[in-house]
Amino acid sequence: MDAVPSSKKFAVIKELLHKKYNLTLLCNLAGVSRSGFYKWLNRQTFVSPKQREDEAMKLKIVECHEKLKGIYGYRRVKVWLKRTYAIHMNHKRVQRLMGELGLRAVIRRKRPYYGKKEAYVISDNHLNREFTAEQPNQKWVTDITYLIFGGQRLYLSAIKDLFNNEIIAYQISSRNDLKLVLDTVKKARKRRDTKGVLLHSDQGFQYTSRQYSKLLERYEIKASMSRKGNCWDNACMENFFGHFKSECFYLHSFHSAKQVRHAVQQYIRFYNHARFQTKLNNLSPYEYRTQVA
Repeated sequence: MDAVPSSKKFAVIKELLHKKYNLTLLCNLAGVSRSGFYKWLNRQTFVSPKQREDEAMKLKIVECHEKLKGIYGYRRVKVWLKRTYAIHMNHKRVQRLMGELGLRAVIRRKRPYYGKKEAYVISDNHLNREFTAEQPNQKWVTDITYLIFGGQRLYLSAIKDLFNNEIIAYQISSRNDLKLVLDTVKKARKRRDTKGVLLHSDQGFQYTSRQYSKLLERYEIKASMSRKGNCWDNACMENFFGHFKSECFYLHSFHSAKQVRHAVQQYIRFYNHARFQTKLNNLSPYEYRTQVA
């Protein structure tokens, strides 16, 4: 029995005590001391200040997880604790506590690639995966994603400013057609100065149409397009759609187009004004833009 760790011996002794066995006899049989047993027993019931602090932190982590429907991983939870409660905590500790709680961020689903139709007007890839901008309205990216719910389908078109990752315009339609794209660009034109803007897209049939090309020329926008079949050339726009779907769309059951439109509106407002980003020094797109201004 000498090969058995003392902690296991003490655990067995504790169980046998409930059956009215004599403590001295049990300790002698196990080859341990009574004082050693009592020290071990006290350690089992004693809660250290560190353990109490961990339990308090777990409550706040659960609050963050429930409030934001589990969309934050341990690194964003760390920033949330700092911004909400002024708590400075190492990200490894947050990761450990989340592991003990069985909490993890919602995993985003990848968007399948369905190819494209033949092009009419194709522009060069002027963006060339340089997904940063030194000032607002310098580089924009755009794309379309589909939203399937209750046997129905809507299409979301959006334009993002690479300066601060802000969604500056979006449009929702039941049809994935040229009008959807043109309306999105027109909406962006009403909100921002488009002169000299580089607008990057894939080679979808809407973006390679002559009408789209003429509209960009009229607004003095320079077109840029991904290479054929290369989704990584517009990965930054795909990134936004991925966040929206995992942090909002996939977390709810929608029964009408009206509900979906409302969810899109609420999420984009949250994304622009409240969702902080590591690349923006833990500021939201709106906070980053106004701070620079």
